Amino acid sequence: MAEQEERKKIPLVPENLLKKRKAYQALKATQAKQALLAKRERKGKELRFKRLESFVHDSWRQQRDKVRVRRLDVKPRALEVPDKHSLAFVVRIERIDGVSMLVQKTIARLRLKKLFSGVFVRVTPQTVKMLRIVEPYVTWGFPNLKSVRELILKRGQARVKSKTIPLTDNTVIEEHLGRFGVICLEDLIHEIAFPGKHFQGIASFLRPFQLSVARHATKNRVGFLKEMGSPGYRGERINQLIRQLN
Repeated sequence: MAEQEERKKIPLVPENLLKKRKAYQALKATQAKQALLAKRERKGKELRFKRLESFVHDSWRQQRDKVRVRRLDVKPRALEVPDKHSLAFVVRIERIDGVSMLVQKTIARLRLKKLFSGVFVRVTPQTVKMLRIVEPYVTWGFPNLKSVRELILKRGQARVKSKTIPLTDNTVIEEHLGRFGVICLEDLIHEIAFPGKHFQGIASFLRPFQLSVARHATKNRVGFLKEMGSPGYRGERINQLIRQLN
């Protein structure tokens, strides 16, 4: 028994070695704390820099929008209709982060809340001014009958009682657009392609067209936009874009 008790005795550590261990542990704790504080400070600086950069970028975009809108008032020719057409198709191809409130409201009025969405609008001086206001963020032009037909047949949807339904049943069209003399899909296509006095009511019945984009658009956005083209007025070349994204 005495031998077992002697074996269980813990060897004593010299006092000077204990002091060195304690000092070493305190030094390591201090270094870890300083490293953590430095890391937090570095992250804080990066976050403040990003916020400042975002603020400067947003301010620049808002200032550019204000200057462009002011120029529209100075140059009346900028609001003239480029060609004698009554129907335009508008596609949003740029993000609107940090733009002016006027641009955001105009985008909302055009119902282009989603990227790569498109709508039909009737060409009037008022709509041309709206398109000029949002021109750096959308592309627009004059679609032909073939493009109108392909878009409505392939991607045509309507909103009925807070539900989105495809345009596959003429009964639904007649029920909601019968008061305008539209009773089938062919009548709807004709009324959109050749706008009449009931165009606004018929166009609002249609949901914005969500167009199809290439898979590499999210990874290589610069290359995709180069392939798709720059924003702004395209005239009849909008039909090529419709073929590409439909």
